[in-house]
Amino acid sequence: MPLRDVLTSRPKILFVGINPSLRSEAVGHHFAGPGNPFWRLLHAANLIPELLTYAEDRRLVEFQMAMTNLCPRATRSASELRQDEFEDGKRALERKIRRLRPELVAFVGVTLYRRFFGRARLGNPGPGLKPDQIHCGQVFVLPNPSGLNASFPSFASKLQWFKRLRTEVGR
Repeated sequence: MPLRDVLTSRPKILFVGINPSLRSEAVGHHFAGPGNPFWRLLHAANLIPELLTYAEDRRLVEFQMAMTNLCPRATRSASELRQDEFEDGKRALERKIRRLRPELVAFVGVTLYRRFFGRARLGNPGPGLKPDQIHCGQVFVLPNPSGLNASFPSFASKLQWFKRLRTEVGR
């Protein structure tokens, strides 16, 4: 059974992952990997006022946030996804963004951002605020929180980008 989105109308932030992990699909919650610091990063960056666990992912709506994935199919690695899944996912995501009208669209992963846009169109292709918009939602890129992310191996190296996202909320 596919992992359910956590959605609300006009969220401050719509987090977009590339696709669910096998663990997330098995337990029915986003960022459920035992070593994934996503939830701790949200709290440490003051994006949410209390520390949530993956089992509480539905509570994001309380903080005017939402969450989805580009591709719904769970895999061990995103490299297992087919090109047609990316194309279908891109169209579906654009429809969600048009309907939800988020203030910020936060791509969780630089690779995801590059796959969505084909390449970084303007400026730095790494994390941060982008000049891109999707249906009036400003684009922000976060590093993938996975412990396997060699470009951002430490909690602190990821946290700085979650804090920068926090500064963009409500500007």
